[in-house]
Amino acid sequence: MGGMVQDEGSSSVTSSPLQSFSLMSLSPAAQLMSPPVTWLRELKSDERGLYLIHLLLNCANHVAAGKLEHANACLEHISLLAAPDGDTMQRIASHFTDALARRVLRSWPGLYRALHPPSAAAASRLPPEALLARRHFFDLCPFVRLAFLVSNQAILEAMEGERVVHVVDLGGAASDAAQWAALLQALRARPEGPPHLRLTVVHDQKEFLDVAAMRLSEEAERLDIPFQFHPVLARLENVDVEMLRVKTGEALAISSVLQLHTILAADDDPAVAGHQRKTPSPFTKNSNNVQLHRIAQMSHRGTLGELLEKDPVNGYSPSPDSATSSPLASAPSPKTESFLASLWGLSPKIMTVAEQESNHNGPMLTERFTEALNFYAALFDCLESTAPRMSVERARVEKMLFGEEIKNIITCEGAERRERHEKLEKWVQRLELAGFGRVPLSYFATLQARRLLQGYGCEGYKVREEKGCLFICWQDRPLFSVSAWRFKRFE
Repeated sequence: MGGMVQDEGSSSVTSSPLQSFSLMSLSPAAQLMSPPVTWLRELKSDERGLYLIHLLLNCANHVAAGKLEHANACLEHISLLAAPDGDTMQRIASHFTDALARRVLRSWPGLYRALHPPSAAAASRLPPEALLARRHFFDLCPFVRLAFLVSNQAILEAMEGERVVHVVDLGGAASDAAQWAALLQALRARPEGPPHLRLTVVHDQKEFLDVAAMRLSEEAERLDIPFQFHPVLARLENVDVEMLRVKTGEALAISSVLQLHTILAADDDPAVAGHQRKTPSPFTKNSNNVQLHRIAQMSHRGTLGELLEKDPVNGYSPSPDSATSSPLASAPSPKTESFLASLWGLSPKIMTVAEQESNHNGPMLTERFTEALNFYAALFDCLESTAPRMSVERARVEKMLFGEEIKNIITCEGAERRERHEKLEKWVQRLELAGFGRVPLSYFATLQARRLLQGYGCEGYKVREEKGCLFICWQDRPLFSVSAWRFKRFE
């Protein structure tokens, strides 16, 4: 596709189906409302990817503005190009299209509920396919494994010499007991011998807690480690610190892997849900030709994630953090602040936090859409480099994990929108305000992370240390962060 563009200052292209849309403004109703043309099916992969990006952004724009007829026309065009088993852009487009279509359907609540009836069982537990998808993600990509490794190392270093250790897991270790099996083995290898370990696990599924209790108790017995397992059957936002049963005299460690962001849903103001309809869109009509021209020039040089990030001037890079882009996003979060303050009140020696490094909690739909498109494009690229296109495991991760998160970010508002990922800088502000002091992750923790990636056999994964925190990256884009904190007295 590199030979398609003649020069930097021209919007001309050589003979190609791309010419049919690169030289025109794609926003006017007359063009969007026309029937999809046959040449759409004949586009080359790069050309199809560019057109899908444009259609998705415009569709989100129309949905946010309430122009449902135009949104429907975009969805009709996208449906000819997207495919859940196609190339990377086709696959991601199919999931974002599903999310946008559901968002449109919510304009007619009766129709939406008829097609998607609420299920009490679904609301209270993850289906088996979703649990399998989480396991496949753990196996196919190193992000969660690295978060476990670095968090455990920080806990081990903080608990050196302690005889009674209490670890509180705020989210079922991302629905996997592997983190605590590894910690048991590391504690057994301590020169001073293992401590008495109490493990409290918060999770909203009894089956998971039962299996974790049995597995870890058997492992502790095999390693001859005094061990107690305390299950807390609840969603994190409903947890009271009294339920954690922290006792005087024990050294406390708290761990949260990809869970703290769910508390932010309890802070949401329902009035924010309709705000995006009143807010001008960040996507403008006049820059469409320039956007496509510049993207066409660079599209052959990198991954989909890189493609989406290359043009910071014209709206294809991630949007600013919500703290600076909207005054609504700076509003207090009483539930989150109260919960973090209650954790501080437990005086933990160490608290480790792993979170997605992206802002999916902005009040505007278009802002969240752009952020999510960039973030999940990188994750889909990761799977493209790891698993074949027809892999059942890959399809399950994309549909039951990434797809469900995308739908929640784009389709839902209010308390239903639980996937409220925010960047580390926002969590630093909250944790410091609650009284926590940052604990720099050790050189050994970073070294272990780099060694794990070297053994993984994929050059795209990287770790980056910054101000004592660790960022887990795909190429040069941070996707997850790990940080460590401790109880600090207010002066």
